Amino acid sequence: MDPQRLRELLDAVARGAVRPEDAARQVAAATDGVAVHLDAVLDLAREARTGVPEVVLAEWKSAEQVAAILRGLAAGGAGALATRVAADKADAVLERVPEAEYVAAARALVIRPPVPRPPAGTIAIVCAGTSDVPVAEEAAVTAEFLGASVRRVVDVGVAGLHRLLARMSEIRTADAVVVIAGMEGALPSVVAGLCDRPLVAVPTSVGYGVGAGGLVALAAMLSSCAPGVTVVNIDNGFGAAVAAVRAARPRRVT
Repeated sequence: MDPQRLRELLDAVARGAVRPEDAARQVAAATDGVAVHLDAVLDLAREARTGVPEVVLAEWKSAEQVAAILRGLAAGGAGALATRVAADKADAVLERVPEAEYVAAARALVIRPPVPRPPAGTIAIVCAGTSDVPVAEEAAVTAEFLGASVRRVVDVGVAGLHRLLARMSEIRTADAVVVIAGMEGALPSVVAGLCDRPLVAVPTSVGYGVGAGGLVALAAMLSSCAPGVTVVNIDNGFGAAVAAVRAARPRRVT
């Protein structure tokens, strides 16, 4: 277990915020590293190794599988997150895991950790249009789960550039920026030309036929003339949030 996380856990036990038996399970999970739940082998030591815990991609899993994995991850005491959860599947999971919370806009299920993670900086989540909000919310919920403070900047696409310019002062004060856009994918280049923050671009599948399900936006972002733009896969709000949190998070001394 990460030394800082261990100190925080021991402090929480001393305050009475965490039961000793729950703390013991967390330490054991970090030491053992794996646990088997239904059809999954859980990587319980991933956060200690990488700073980011294992997260459930729920889209192709059954409700029973998602519930079992969420319970197994949360048993370590650090909460749990599942992404790409359809509403009907979420209802079935919540019957089995009532302590989870469904965030419909993000299609995510969250079990909050009893001890909050260390602050991971401020992330600005910027999206071009209302149609991009599901991807933006996936990024926002992920960043918040990982300990970041999130600043949402919605519907500021290049078709109305004045909307973006009116919000740039908010964006510039974040520690890292995630910029989400479909169509021709121009927004990340514009934002990268106006601020000096680490910037992660997310192409979305939003757009008309020639957009090819986000491939045009992806190619445009990869071809950006603004230097330093990092690009993740189409609709990958989760991956963008992880990259942004790692860029924004204060460097830990071990």
